[in-house]
Amino acid sequence: MSYSRLEARAWAKANMKGICGCLLPTFTGDLSRINERAVRHDIDLEKKMGMSSALIVSECGTTFDELLQVTEIAVDEAGDQLQTVVHAALPTLEDNIRLVRESERLGATYVLLSYPLTFYPATEQEVFEYTKAVADSTNLGVIVFAMHLWNFRRLHPSHFSPGLIGRMIEEIPNVVAVKTEVGGPGVGGIAEIFHKYRDEVIVMDPIESNSPAWHSMYGMQWMGTSNYEAYGPWVARYFTLMREGKFDDAMEIYWKIHPVREADSAVVGQAVAGTAMVHRYLWKYQGWLNGFNGGPMRAPLSRLNDGQMAQLRAAAVAAGLDVTDSPDSEFFVGRNPA
Repeated sequence: MSYSRLEARAWAKANMKGICGCLLPTFTGDLSRINERAVRHDIDLEKKMGMSSALIVSECGTTFDELLQVTEIAVDEAGDQLQTVVHAALPTLEDNIRLVRESERLGATYVLLSYPLTFYPATEQEVFEYTKAVADSTNLGVIVFAMHLWNFRRLHPSHFSPGLIGRMIEEIPNVVAVKTEVGGPGVGGIAEIFHKYRDEVIVMDPIESNSPAWHSMYGMQWMGTSNYEAYGPWVARYFTLMREGKFDDAMEIYWKIHPVREADSAVVGQAVAGTAMVHRYLWKYQGWLNGFNGGPMRAPLSRLNDGQMAQLRAAAVAAGLDVTDSPDSEFFVGRNPA
């Protein structure tokens, strides 16, 4: 990290570009410790596939100390080629403040702020105070994560009010970006955030299928965090082409990978709808199809079944991705077993 708290917003505007994927930490076969070789393999592949940054996902069963170990490994392997994003999604405010401070010390670049499962605010002021408490604890740029899964519908019809986002931007100087997934059905809520705040901070919708619209209308410069590993290098490539003004070339790639998009919507969408939680094992499998490590993660996780894997593999093949011919049984072991 090479900026101060008051410089964070300007630094991000200049340097926060491209695609941010997700690093899902891998354990050894007996689930007793972090598999360092696997983590390094995945960070190296993120770079080779053209990602500009990676979220260090904290929902894969790591302990606090293990998450810091993964962060240290990821920052080291990323070097100056990949920015790293802290996933402040731990169970308490105190845990997240400690995680952010330690991750800043280790050299992470930004913070993606989630809200705990037990956080049930009665007012928007409580959401603001939680967000500000984490942001005030660090010099790192904070990405406000405005989405429907937090269960804030009682506070505003969009699930995360535009006014609250505006107050965060105005009063918290190291808010550098807004990741917005609000207001469904439709994209009116997301469009409102772009319209109001794109000149002040980076605004992005992480759903890659929407990116041609947001880039064309608002010049979206950064997209994340999501499961772009499911598409191999192709999301990063078409996003770069759009930013270079080669829209028609970008759309050729966009339609090439559409079978993956359709399968992802059917399989992953159904899993999330039933639990309100991201199915990380599905994400890890999709990455493994494209060369990422795969391998063990700790519970609590949703179970991955043969039907889901068959549908996702068939879609990746139909899209012409460089899909592994290894049997699915090898996914659970990983490419760098330990």
